[in-house]
Amino acid sequence: MNTVVIKNLVKTFSSITAIDNLSLNIEKGKITGLIGADGAGKTTLIRLVIGLLVPDSGEISTLGLNPVTQKSELNPKIGYMPQKFGLYEDLTVIENLKLYADLKEVPYDFEKLLEFTSLKPFQDRLAGALSGGMKQKLGLACTLLGSPDFLVLDEPSVGVDPISRRDLMKMVRDLITPETTVLWSTAYLDEAHSFDTAVVLNNGKVIYEGKPHDLASTPQEFENKVIDLMGGYKKEKSLIAENYSPIQTDIECTVVADNLEKKYGNFYAVKNNSFCIKRGEIFGLLGPNGAGKSTSFKMMCGLAKPTSGTAKLMGVDIIKDPEKARSNLGYMAQKFSLYGSLTVRQNLEFFAAAYGIALLDRKKRIDEIIQVFGFSNIENQKSEDLPLGYKQRLSMACALIHNPPILFLDEPTSGVDVVTRRDFWNHITSLAKKGITILVTTHFMDEAEYCDRISLFYHGETIAVGTPQELKDRAHAYNMEDTFISLIKESEKE
Repeated sequence: MNTVVIKNLVKTFSSITAIDNLSLNIEKGKITGLIGADGAGKTTLIRLVIGLLVPDSGEISTLGLNPVTQKSELNPKIGYMPQKFGLYEDLTVIENLKLYADLKEVPYDFEKLLEFTSLKPFQDRLAGALSGGMKQKLGLACTLLGSPDFLVLDEPSVGVDPISRRDLMKMVRDLITPETTVLWSTAYLDEAHSFDTAVVLNNGKVIYEGKPHDLASTPQEFENKVIDLMGGYKKEKSLIAENYSPIQTDIECTVVADNLEKKYGNFYAVKNNSFCIKRGEIFGLLGPNGAGKSTSFKMMCGLAKPTSGTAKLMGVDIIKDPEKARSNLGYMAQKFSLYGSLTVRQNLEFFAAAYGIALLDRKKRIDEIIQVFGFSNIENQKSEDLPLGYKQRLSMACALIHNPPILFLDEPTSGVDVVTRRDFWNHITSLAKKGITILVTTHFMDEAEYCDRISLFYHGETIAVGTPQELKDRAHAYNMEDTFISLIKESEKE
């Protein structure tokens, strides 16, 4: 029996065909993973299935109902968690749960959910003060209220650490009934490999539908097969690195953290953080959500004042001469930090001016960046209308526009598809070979393998530093995900 039956579905937005004559069945009582490149049509398909969008043509039946004409009957049977779940950040954990229970007209029966999410001790904490992983758990708890027949999750694990991802997966598997159908969109292909069914979308069409293990037996093989289905990835010379002319320097440690600390009241967000990153090194900062990674980044950029300690960029003290120190740095923030109402070109113009590029050189540099990053066809589009992969690419372009010798990348590939991720890392590793020093955070543990050295961060402190292989050896683990989880758990025991 099928929860969703789709026949010859078409959905267009002006000249763009988002869903192209698509037919698909989603089986009852199974977890179906929805994967594909940015702009493949995943979110559009989800919204059509639950009645948030009206199709141009074709048929959809969801739980035996028409999602357009019978939406009021369908809504109580569906639990939907969109990409940016609407938690009320100025309400507490328990107030959010009560609000969603009222909206769904279900009783205040939260005991089991609070237990599963480990949010019981934080019931009175504001949702806005939770870490990324805890916010996602609370969002999922609100979605699960009332035991929906059909659970629809649009990238629920984007931007959360491996421990929180496993927790989210366990929550779903343990809290649904055998009759519940789950549609789970994800950028993590190891996640998709563990589901009952995988549906791969490309340009609004289904290019694979079946059991993940029928495509490949291991997650890594599965990732390679999916990339092949999506047209493959051919590693080419990075034009971004080829066109890069960083400042030459004899300084060996171009980035230095010297006993950096950040304290809020009695709480240490970062404690005794010290490291030296050599010129041309890729240094990974890994850790769970809320470990203090972004706080460290902000202090080292001069965006947050340390309680004590300091940092040096190209030998310049960030506290004594913040403006000069920052001129050596390109910073790509965790959340898309560009101006949504400005076009691609206007964003580049703004950042070129902000980084002090002379007016006569500015147009030449922007034209060069547009060419190198492949923005020619979208330079007049507003940045808020771009697919996530392009937004991330534009963020990187703005960070690199002034040819800085140091690059700080805070989760640069969060939420982007697997092909775009490989492309990003091709550019990152190529830039490092040209002598750019790179400090990067990521929640994709396969990406950690690209780093020359890694600092594992937990509760604001460094708990392990070394090459990926050294950390794997220490944890007696085969891959970085198991290494991460093992070393965090070891630290908790201590």
